[in-house]
Amino acid sequence: MITDYQRLAVMNKNHLWHPFTQMKDYNNSDPLIIERGEGIKLYDVQGRAYYDGFSSVWLNVHGHNVPELNQAITEQLGRVAHSTLLGMANIPAIELAEKLVAITPAGLNKVFYSDSGATGVEIAIKMAFQYWHNQGIGSKTKFITMNQAYHGDTIGAVSVGAIPLYHDVFRPMLFPSHVIPYPYAYRHEGGETKALEATLAALHHLLETRADEIAALIVEPIVQGASGIIVMPHGCLRQMAAMCRKYDVLLIADEVATGFGRTGAMFACDLEDVSPDLMVIGKGLTGGYLPVAATLASDVVYEAFYADYHEQKTFFHGHSYTGNPLGCAVALASLKLFEERNMVEGVRTKAAFVEHKLAALKDRPHVGEIRQKGLMIGIELVRDKASREPYDWAEQIGVRTSLRARELSMLTRPLGNVIVFIPPLVSSEAELEAMIDILAESIISVTEGGSIA
Repeated sequence: MITDYQRLAVMNKNHLWHPFTQMKDYNNSDPLIIERGEGIKLYDVQGRAYYDGFSSVWLNVHGHNVPELNQAITEQLGRVAHSTLLGMANIPAIELAEKLVAITPAGLNKVFYSDSGATGVEIAIKMAFQYWHNQGIGSKTKFITMNQAYHGDTIGAVSVGAIPLYHDVFRPMLFPSHVIPYPYAYRHEGGETKALEATLAALHHLLETRADEIAALIVEPIVQGASGIIVMPHGCLRQMAAMCRKYDVLLIADEVATGFGRTGAMFACDLEDVSPDLMVIGKGLTGGYLPVAATLASDVVYEAFYADYHEQKTFFHGHSYTGNPLGCAVALASLKLFEERNMVEGVRTKAAFVEHKLAALKDRPHVGEIRQKGLMIGIELVRDKASREPYDWAEQIGVRTSLRARELSMLTRPLGNVIVFIPPLVSSEAELEAMIDILAESIISVTEGGSIA
């Protein structure tokens, strides 16, 4: 007799095309099929429990099946599930906008909703472009991005992306961007100081010579995510922001991954007191419940669009589910939990605990570097610790390590040879310790063929 799992596995293989997944490999394995979640654990259809060690792709904040968040959605569902923002408003969207303005960096007073980080980035790019156009400055049409940047998968977001594996095949479809190095100290021969200098020098040269054609710089502040959890040297973001102001170039902060307490501040920009012209937020905005994102703009940007109807300076952009009341209601409930539970301060305490517990891994022969900011952690695995020689892509060292962690009841997803550990912010120290033990066991098992014991 066929089991429910077998039935679902066949249907999955026959009909689902999974994102960022080589389906030939995937269809040759037994799929993990999640049925439910509770706290920081997910349960598959066969009843096995797994720690959610990467927050369901970096977005879960309070855990799964949270009563307060469930209630917020249920109560809003009893009123209205969706109402467009095109020419009208709804209560949760208004209240959430006011709340977001209050907690984001100073000066970001206008909120434009969308449904994912990528669409939020698309909006920011178009706003920056049209900002200059509306002022009659037609020359400022180019963007600066950073090497190995990831800002989403829509066409504009990919145009300011710079991960060859993800983006190169689409280059003929995209607009060109200027690329400067992200300060990747571990892979720079001069270390942190020289990596920082190289980044700032490259930005300064571009702005000095071409500011008249550059609309904006887009950056993942403090932590560059998909490139391998690369942490900026202290002061880098602040100096970049100062250069943008000096040369009259807009600054777009992509806080989709770094926002909502993940780095130990509500937003990564707060760590260096930076107020960008445009900020994109998503992922943790709804606590990991529903697809809501937002692009926040300064008054200066907004006012370039604020004109008489006949001037045609309207921002002609929108989405069917923009400002969805269910999503906005759960986002408000999530932010209330942030306040009631003092979660940002809690992240800082937990981050110190995690750093201490991970220290034992630093001397393992194939752990090149452990990078951390708050509860964003990347562990780079290398073939040779002394020379920093990376593992070959075909060896799938990150994939194999993550699969071993899954066997040991924790879920994560690697970035090449970097093992990602991004637990739900609500995780207790006991839960964090249990997950770190699984991480260590998985790394040692795969890279050394041994065991912690």
